[in-house]
Amino acid sequence: MAGEDSAGDSKAGSRDPDALLARAGASGNPDQDQHFLVDDRVLDRIPTYATEAKMDLTHVLEIGAGNGALTDRLLAVADRVTAIERDPDLAAFLRDEFADAIEAGRLTIIEGDALEVDLPDYTASISNLPYGASSEILFRLLPAEKPLLAMVQAEFADRMAADPGTDEYGRLSVTAGHYADVEVVEPVPPEAFSPPPAVESALVRALARDPDYTVPDEDFFLGFVKAVFTQRRKTVRNGIRNTAHISGLDDPDAVVAAADEELLSKRAGDLSPAEFAELASLAYDVELDSDG
Repeated sequence: MAGEDSAGDSKAGSRDPDALLARAGASGNPDQDQHFLVDDRVLDRIPTYATEAKMDLTHVLEIGAGNGALTDRLLAVADRVTAIERDPDLAAFLRDEFADAIEAGRLTIIEGDALEVDLPDYTASISNLPYGASSEILFRLLPAEKPLLAMVQAEFADRMAADPGTDEYGRLSVTAGHYADVEVVEPVPPEAFSPPPAVESALVRALARDPDYTVPDEDFFLGFVKAVFTQRRKTVRNGIRNTAHISGLDDPDAVVAAADEELLSKRAGDLSPAEFAELASLAYDVELDSDG
């Protein structure tokens, strides 16, 4: 087996990332979002961010397994790992490199697009995500209410974890925070990757929890947030009135007439998630009344 034939590589967690790249014959392709994490120190720390948060590592989902450097570390701490890789050559390499773990039933390789394949019944997800698809992938994972740890673009991570009133706060902050407590746990420089990306990166951790507010309809709430943030420089009053084509409101003026003046006079970036929930719930009720 490939894992046995490589000196010092027979034990999970011991594989050298540069040696893995060499065996895979991969050099990375920035145009296809291929940036392999090769810094041993960062790779070794990733599982600790999961264990210190007491993530359930019974079955870990990894998206974008690449050359398997993170897969190797995950196998050292998880009972089972399912790794998704869309590059057929890398998927074939992973099946060979980790043949022992696959034969033992501890690793499953799924070749395909993480946005299209059926996901297993995993207990946590830990990934070095392709940056171009980070948003779509995370918003497939977050509603599953499973803990996740992901390497993403630093700016994206900051927006996920941002507080109201800050420059980074936006639709992404409210949407991510609706599902989880989000924390940026480590900045990661470009030189930790091969080839180095043109941007800074960061590890973000999201631990599922129920929000401190309620909404009558989750899809309506998230659509309302999306709509109002398209007009983030305007008052919420104008944001509601100008985005009915996005929010789907039949009578935005009726929503404005029923809403609290203090909330309407704010801008989207100053509204807390709970205040968005208050407005969205009001808008939902107004819509129901008008339909009735």
